[in-house]
Amino acid sequence: MKTRSLILGTLLSLMVGTVAAETYPSRSVKIIVPFGPGGFTDVVARVLGQKLTAAMGQAFVIENKPGAGSTIGTTAVAKADPDGYTLLMVSTTHVISPWIIKDLPYDPIKSFSVVSKLADSPYVLLVNPQKIPARNVKEFIALSKAKPDSIHYASSGNGSSQQLMGGLFVSLTGAKLKHVPYRSSSMAMQDLLAGFVESSFAGVSNALAQIHAGRLKALAVTTAKRSPQLPDVPTLQEAGVPGYDASVWLALLAPAGTPREVVNRLNAAVAQALQTADSKKALAAVGVEVSVSTPEKMTEYMSQEYARWGKVAKDSGITVD
Repeated sequence: MKTRSLILGTLLSLMVGTVAAETYPSRSVKIIVPFGPGGFTDVVARVLGQKLTAAMGQAFVIENKPGAGSTIGTTAVAKADPDGYTLLMVSTTHVISPWIIKDLPYDPIKSFSVVSKLADSPYVLLVNPQKIPARNVKEFIALSKAKPDSIHYASSGNGSSQQLMGGLFVSLTGAKLKHVPYRSSSMAMQDLLAGFVESSFAGVSNALAQIHAGRLKALAVTTAKRSPQLPDVPTLQEAGVPGYDASVWLALLAPAGTPREVVNRLNAAVAQALQTADSKKALAAVGVEVSVSTPEKMTEYMSQEYARWGKVAKDSGITVD
């Protein structure tokens, strides 16, 4: 009798999941971006939201919930109903926060169902040329050591991937830089342009216009390969920092327990939306390379990144009070 009930329950669950996938989405879907508007993650979210709206027949609405190193918006999605109508756009920060923020109310892997990886992008080491006369990375490091903590690097907040990019740089080079956290990457960029801070590790999408206008100088990109959008800018490895290879990635998540059929439907829609020529062109224009995946592959990759950035956080001594 118990076996029969178990079989019936399994069949019913499968039927409910199938119906959910067939009718999904039947109303608007919210994509939470746990960062302020105008940043790297927000740009990609809005391109994706427009494409999914057109493809799936319901509005995919972007809602920014910044703060606390991306954990405010992330917590909201972790606690949301697992029905596919509240999604989360995360970056590398997602697997960094648990290492430096105590008592998070969610697990970066177990509390979510991965929909897909979305994109990769290098960060770029920027300086305000009115404040920093360095022509290259070696000169920048030398200036920082000559006057310890007089050069500040701005980030989108304590525990952000921008801070960790800087932390990795400091640990590998011995540069004497002082971190200054902001509430968003756009705010950090504003103060870098104004000269209130001297440097930053920023997403290419946020930096391109300012670099081309000559308001900021790009010293190096963080990946092992040069950025197609900045072909004349060396990598940090080329600039004399062996072993530096880091990128920011983006992924779309749903709350844990979201029906697999809904996740699969979203995964297929995301792949179709981002693989179009106009999507690739739009994202390439802001320094982003489309990189979609299966939920399984991205879950495995996130676990690897969780271990990797945990080591960086520990070695750099980065914590959030």
